[in-house]
Amino acid sequence: MNYADKVRKARNYLQKRISSAPEYMLVLGSGLGGVADMLEAETVVSYESIPYWPKSTAPGHRGRLLFGMLGGKYIVVMQGRIHGYEGCDMTEVTFPVRVLGELGVKSALFTNASGGIPSEGRDIRPGSIIAVTDHINFMGDNPLRGANNPEWGDRFPDMTFTYDKAYINLLTRLASEQKIELFQGVYIAMCGPSYETPAEIRMAKLLGADAVGMSTVPEVIAARHMGMRIAVLSCVSNYAAGVRNERLTEDEVLETIGGNADKIGRLVAEFFKEI
Repeated sequence: MNYADKVRKARNYLQKRISSAPEYMLVLGSGLGGVADMLEAETVVSYESIPYWPKSTAPGHRGRLLFGMLGGKYIVVMQGRIHGYEGCDMTEVTFPVRVLGELGVKSALFTNASGGIPSEGRDIRPGSIIAVTDHINFMGDNPLRGANNPEWGDRFPDMTFTYDKAYINLLTRLASEQKIELFQGVYIAMCGPSYETPAEIRMAKLLGADAVGMSTVPEVIAARHMGMRIAVLSCVSNYAAGVRNERLTEDEVLETIGGNADKIGRLVAEFFKEI
């Protein structure tokens, strides 16, 4: 069975379990699974039950889909994502995006945890939230490699306007109204699972990155390929390597994210209310 047929089989499985097709998708990154508690869940589906859907093994990722109401919109929430460092190739990492795009999703809000890269005049620090305006793909791969499916998108999709400016402006306004500090910045994706070296972070800073992580970019590329409108909120869980003379730990990431889940949740709920 080819890739597109696997996507359609997974889509058909989900179609039989929901009352209507969601137009909106929310992807919850490391430590942010609790944001899903704000959802009035109608249907919950374990990743393991969906045909061909890869397992999520990363800490802080529940591994299930939730369908229901948030901010007055019927949405689907991915409570956990798939990462390349888990041993998945790019087609597996983006399989959920393909399935949910086939299901009817037209807009996607992705969240993630990241390492902050402060710069002159920009005090990006643990607890900061960044509305991503652009990305740098430093993962050494692209999910669009291989045969193109013209039903999903062009062979050479443009990435100039990947991050929807109207969505970024909306998030900025909502954050201001809620007195949440929100930066705008560039996210650079590394393949992981090792944290970046101080030299790699110095390079990333020279390239103009404000945050670094191990996810999101493949999903964003696939979502853009399918014509979705996209927004990304990156929650800074720690300073990137070398910014402070400290070791990076997984516990620190999850603890910091957990402490900021409420802010992210309020911002997400208002976002879906107004789009």
